Amino acid sequence: MTTQQSSAPTPEVWFLTGSQSLYGPETLDQVAAQSQGIVARLAAVADLPVDVVWKPVLLDAGAIHRQVLEANLARECVGVITWMHTFSPAKMWIAGLDALQKPLLHLHTQAGMELPWSTIDMDFMNLNQAAHGDREFGYIQSRLGVARKTVAGHVDSPGVAARVADWARAAVGRDEVRHLKLARFGDNMRDVAVTEGDKVEAQLRFGVSVNTYGVNDLVAVVDAIDDEAITKLVTEYADTYRVDPALLPGGDRHDSLRYGARVELGLRTFLEDGGFRAFTTNFEDLGGLRQLPGLAVQRLMADGYGFGGEGDWKTSVLLRAMKAMAGTLPGGTSFMEDYTYHLVPGHEKILGAHMLEVCPTITSQQPSLEIHPLGIGGREDPVRLRFTADPGPAVVAGLSDLGDRFRLTVNEIDCVEPDEDLPLLPVACAVWEPRPSLSTSAEAWLMAGAPHHTVLSKAIGVEPLADFAEMTGVEMVTIDASTTPRAFQRELQWNAAYHRLAARL
Repeated sequence: MTTQQSSAPTPEVWFLTGSQSLYGPETLDQVAAQSQGIVARLAAVADLPVDVVWKPVLLDAGAIHRQVLEANLARECVGVITWMHTFSPAKMWIAGLDALQKPLLHLHTQAGMELPWSTIDMDFMNLNQAAHGDREFGYIQSRLGVARKTVAGHVDSPGVAARVADWARAAVGRDEVRHLKLARFGDNMRDVAVTEGDKVEAQLRFGVSVNTYGVNDLVAVVDAIDDEAITKLVTEYADTYRVDPALLPGGDRHDSLRYGARVELGLRTFLEDGGFRAFTTNFEDLGGLRQLPGLAVQRLMADGYGFGGEGDWKTSVLLRAMKAMAGTLPGGTSFMEDYTYHLVPGHEKILGAHMLEVCPTITSQQPSLEIHPLGIGGREDPVRLRFTADPGPAVVAGLSDLGDRFRLTVNEIDCVEPDEDLPLLPVACAVWEPRPSLSTSAEAWLMAGAPHHTVLSKAIGVEPLADFAEMTGVEMVTIDASTTPRAFQRELQWNAAYHRLAARL
């Protein structure tokens, strides 16, 4: 499958180098050449989802301010990296930093990894002053309260390159939600609390526009799909998946598969025509749809769309953001739900699934395309892909609305193979062992008020999510191998005090 982003231009991060005219043209030419070299090394070493674009060396407050305003207005620019190659007096940066509306990474590095000990002279010292030039810049950022990520070390270091790449992925995710349109087909599942939330605050905080459309608006598009397009898509299914013979042409359930294809084509058309990259459905509000969309949702998620079940728009937003962050990284990212537990002491596991909607990017298996009854919704048996997630390290992340702020809760996990086959489970699933243990993980998750719908990702880890939370002003708490219930409870209390104090400033 091709991703939804494949035809989009590559986002850019602009590389801004600070210096001053004091050093003269010869030194400044060296500054420019060496900062271009840093950009080239980043492109060569880091697995970046962006193009790093070098900009001319900045020598005064006016040039800095103009460059920042240009970055703010440039649609392709998702963030800026700054480096004070020599010494750039920080008062020059006040107006620019105050105006900056894009994420900022402060890269504390220098041109060479090793010092040329036997040849160091004052010319070398005057040229290579980042050790204290960046400290001057760090001060003014702190003085102004600028949100940023700081990374120290040489760009040839794998750890430095990886952290820059994580930040760049977060910047891509932040940019995605700034321009995201989400379509809710129907409203929230009745009487459910955690999937509700403040859509106005979400648009202010993230930029996402969340609006509801009548399910029958979608049904009208679904019903208008022509038979030739359906036949072509059904052929694609047969070439891509292991299809239940009953669903193939001539089988007694073939009409159900054709209707599933009709729903996919109609849903794609509605989303593409409206410029939507995320959506929700609700099994309590299906209008004239004969099936709950299962296969259609799974394939749309595989193509990069955000999704949330039962009207859960916050999880849909988070899924789309994490899909954008992941880009072409392997592992996959999916809508998920903690469904049931294996509580044998020493072997505790979580079985995650949903009614139908789990994304096939989290498996390397060839999914099987099947049809089974669905005991809720009161509609025809829906078609769906069935598989089990590959083993390996992953995260589950959930976004909740606490009234005065959004909280992103992230748990590091290890996906594992099921203890036994699951021949009667009619849906796709994942099995995992949460860190540090199921009991501590679950207690912390409950204390955090985190949602039961999540995003499971084997492509994106904790650091880009932390960067994304910083960029969007969202609280983030992490449950990992070092978590204890008591310390986690204290962290939540401290966070509450901080965010309530910060909101008054």
